Amino acid sequence: MYTSLTHAVCTCKNKSYHMSSIIGNHLKVSIFGQSHAPGIGCVIDGLPAGETINEAELQAFLARRAPGQNSLSTARKEADLPEFISGIYEGKTCGAPVCAIIRNADQHSKDYSEIKDKPRPGHADYTADVKYGGAQDVRGGGHFSGRLTAPLCIAGGICLQILERNNIHIGAHIYAINNIYDDAFDPCNIPTAVFDAAANKKFPVLNDVQGELMQKRILEAKEDCDSVGGIIECAVTGLPAGLGDPMFDGMENRLSRMIFGVPAVKGIEFGDGFAAAGKRGSENNDPMRYQDGHPVMTSNHAGGILGGITTGMPLWFRCAIKPTPSIAKEQHTISLSRNENTVLSIHGRHDPCIVQRAVPVIIAATAICILDTILDTKGRV
Repeated sequence: MYTSLTHAVCTCKNKSYHMSSIIGNHLKVSIFGQSHAPGIGCVIDGLPAGETINEAELQAFLARRAPGQNSLSTARKEADLPEFISGIYEGKTCGAPVCAIIRNADQHSKDYSEIKDKPRPGHADYTADVKYGGAQDVRGGGHFSGRLTAPLCIAGGICLQILERNNIHIGAHIYAINNIYDDAFDPCNIPTAVFDAAANKKFPVLNDVQGELMQKRILEAKEDCDSVGGIIECAVTGLPAGLGDPMFDGMENRLSRMIFGVPAVKGIEFGDGFAAAGKRGSENNDPMRYQDGHPVMTSNHAGGILGGITTGMPLWFRCAIKPTPSIAKEQHTISLSRNENTVLSIHGRHDPCIVQRAVPVIIAATAICILDTILDTKGRV
């Protein structure tokens, strides 16, 4: 059974122990560490042996999500250099689980001294306190932090390289920031060059004019001690028809479980999604025809999935990213120790918008899910 990138739980002597894991039918990925711990990392079990890992290419992928790159992101500086402990020999996967660690280097833990008593609105501080009885690591959000998406990008970046060698490509861009919209992917025809163009930009949009407006909106929020959210559009090309299963283990199910493991994701839609609810069937259905002897669809409102199974058209979806909850504006909260209402002004270094840095994370999460589904269906890539 495919479980989510939340907490796999085992019970021993009436105590619960948790590891953030995604358990696929073939791939098993576990994420460990906390935002201000000595390090963070991942363990990936089930990768095919003999796959070459281009570490320079992987590092470039990780750099797309790294903090401290410009005024649009947190000032925290982390190199995010993965150190491989096991699973790779002479540049290739060797069949053993791949374990990688990233050493944390730039923590300002004193910035979180108030958080133990005053949970931040919009964060998991309160729910973590309830669940862990006050024993949780509050520094930087502990293991609820977006910092944990760095090892997720290690796992996803490796999967992405394997997929690309098999002509399966994944790309994403910022589709919206605070109701300012980018151009959309053509759901029927997305050349790899379109993915590459977005990936090579510091601000990954298709329309640079709209991108400038988005960046201005982010900086306006920052000036106002506030934050904004947005939408990421992601697509997968080169997938054959027939991947996935009906009902509870369909492609939408698998991808949704994975995408919701990314902190700050609050919604997902495949194809036309909620817009389909306002259409007639004649408008929403994707007509079919033969092209060069192969069945194709002349539109792709379904997002490349029917009945939980891929159609052979590009798979595409959009996910909503909430505004960064850590803001400098004074907010109402509670004092857990005094059982009274109070206010909180959050200090420290935080992104005024995390959508930009979340784009490679969504690609990584998608790559893990797609590779696992292919291995589940075919037994090989």
